Amino acid sequence: MITADLSDKRTLVTGGASGIGLATVELFARCGAKVAINDLSGNPNLETQIQRLKEDGLDVIAAPGNVGDSKDCKRMVNQAIADLGGLDHLINNAGTPGTKTAIPLADLEAVDEQFWNRIMDVNLLGPYLCSRTAAEALKDSGGAIVNTASQAGFTGTGSSIAYAASKAGLINLTRSLARGLAPEVRVNCIAPGMVDSPWECRFPGLNSPDAAERVPLKIVGQPSHYAEVMLFFAAGASYVTGQTLLVDGGLRV
Repeated sequence: MITADLSDKRTLVTGGASGIGLATVELFARCGAKVAINDLSGNPNLETQIQRLKEDGLDVIAAPGNVGDSKDCKRMVNQAIADLGGLDHLINNAGTPGTKTAIPLADLEAVDEQFWNRIMDVNLLGPYLCSRTAAEALKDSGGAIVNTASQAGFTGTGSSIAYAASKAGLINLTRSLARGLAPEVRVNCIAPGMVDSPWECRFPGLNSPDAAERVPLKIVGQPSHYAEVMLFFAAGASYVTGQTLLVDGGLRV
């Protein structure tokens, strides 16, 4: 596990109550950062995790809100910045597949406008809204943004056509924001492969006996693997911006 000195640093993690987001919250907080954890309002796991982490002596606060809703997203980010006393790192991790079972790419009728818009609102509009709202605070601190895309953004596969398109869009949004917010703010992105974590959409192959065997490193990705890359982009990588790193254990080699 890599580490860094994040004393006096302030971090907002969206979608931070489970999976990659929660692992990122824990890693940053254990490195000394004060972390605001965003998840949907009313999600009982948000308060559960806040209590657990505080009992471990970590400096965390709740930042409930819906990143896919323009007004609520702006309110949430501004409140988090106020509560943190500024912002050094924005981790745009919130995302949704919008379905509990993968939708075949050929089933175009299953992806109607309502489904498409929901995916785009959370997975693409959300990171943009968060970044736009946090931009001035991040410029003041010389901070960094890290986005969570997916290997689906490269391959065009995944839980649905809409999901793959949203993650491809996020990869290009990363490039555009990197140019637009330079030189004060660095913007990078990770593209996870298989992740062993709670997720709305379960893929049969993830739980198959040979799942790890298909990965050159012989392990299905754990949330902590991805959190380490988040830390690298946020706290290190001072001459890197606009990049997306495929983190898949070598599956696409």
